[in-house]
Amino acid sequence: MSTLLTASELVAAYSTGELSPVEATESALNAIEERDGEVNAYCLVDREVALEGAKASETRWREGNPIGWLDGVPTSIKDMFLTAGWPTLRGSTCVDPNQPWDVDSPVAARLRENGLVLLGKTTTPELAWKGVTDSALCGITRNPWDTALTAGGSSGGSAAAVAAGMGELSVGTDGGGSIRIPAAFCGIVGLKPTYGRVPLYPASPFGALSHAGPMARSVDDVALMLDVLALPDHRDPNALPPPISAYREAVRRDVRGLIAAFSPTLGFAEVHPEVASLVRSAVAGLEDAGLRIEETDPGFSDPKDAFDVLWSTGAAQWLNTFPPGSEERIDPGLRRVWEQGKTYSAADYLAANAERAALGILMGEFHTRYDVLITPTVGIPPFEAGYEVPPGSGLSSWPEWTPFTYPFNMTQQPAISVPAGVTEDGRPVGLQIVGPRHSDDLVLAVAKLVEEIRPIRVSRMAAG
Repeated sequence: MSTLLTASELVAAYSTGELSPVEATESALNAIEERDGEVNAYCLVDREVALEGAKASETRWREGNPIGWLDGVPTSIKDMFLTAGWPTLRGSTCVDPNQPWDVDSPVAARLRENGLVLLGKTTTPELAWKGVTDSALCGITRNPWDTALTAGGSSGGSAAAVAAGMGELSVGTDGGGSIRIPAAFCGIVGLKPTYGRVPLYPASPFGALSHAGPMARSVDDVALMLDVLALPDHRDPNALPPPISAYREAVRRDVRGLIAAFSPTLGFAEVHPEVASLVRSAVAGLEDAGLRIEETDPGFSDPKDAFDVLWSTGAAQWLNTFPPGSEERIDPGLRRVWEQGKTYSAADYLAANAERAALGILMGEFHTRYDVLITPTVGIPPFEAGYEVPPGSGLSSWPEWTPFTYPFNMTQQPAISVPAGVTEDGRPVGLQIVGPRHSDDLVLAVAKLVEEIRPIRVSRMAAG
């Protein structure tokens, strides 16, 4: 059972002439044709544009003039990012496709400037509002490991595409776990960088919760992609200055001897026994490899109530701009969030934002003692597709089963999910590494160590 090539391996093959960008792009397009009927990772595929980009890249490689470390790598982009020439419907039937689509978001612009081959756009739940991926516009996105299961969300299309070999790289958004949840469920790597590290335009209505970041089958690829995405853009007033060093080099930093806090539950979360066992085993491996591990909780209680205020008011602000009649057309769950958001006052929002800031200060102090925090990414394995919460769980909303992810959107810290193992019945499990703000390089380096001690590569099992 052969493994899929990573982007780094593809580029190495381009440099020797063993493979060409056209061959790699045709392979990705063929995989989409073969698998996407059952997985439903893409809402738009543009074969002509992809092959045109691949041919241009092939010429650059042949002439010895590639324009970036990922030139010619087949890539997808979540349908939340403006991408010139393609509609950005954001999983909604309420967005009119018949309008000019002539603006690139910073993410799309950086991908083009660095020669990546854009295959198409990946599915999202309506307005990326929940932790699974389904919508009235695009249907249900399924997990390539087992199509009866959810791929997670809201960047589920991106995760499923990467896991199934339908492109080596993708870019997702993460407002409460939307990169890390599907990365864990689909057995790939997904990074939510420090807030502002990847510029956004237009600004997200979810405000300071919203991040964008890379998704791939290896930590090296995520680091390479962050080098591309992390360049500033004048359209985002919150964008950070350019990184002072390359993430592709920082990922190989020696982290042995650093102190990691391991929190199996954050002090309040429930965790499936197999998830707990796999994550603990991976942490033991890190300790054996030289990381100093202390089992401790950060010391905060579940901030879900404050998160709900910030999330629902952002959704309400956005949906209030939608055309009349949209209330009857949007996802019923999103409509509940809209209605919830309308009930909060400015004072409620400011109080929730103050709690968010206090949580950030607490975590900042925590990281004066611990270099990184390690947790499960999601406390449960992937469950049946087509549901917001696991059937029969008694839960009522997606944040109830994602307590490890949304707190770190509130704190704006970098957090990455890397594969920790697979349950006995073949469902992927992720391990999360959280670092202080602006320590994306450190988070990547620890993730690389996890990958080295537990080399769980997505294989043809997921690719079909």
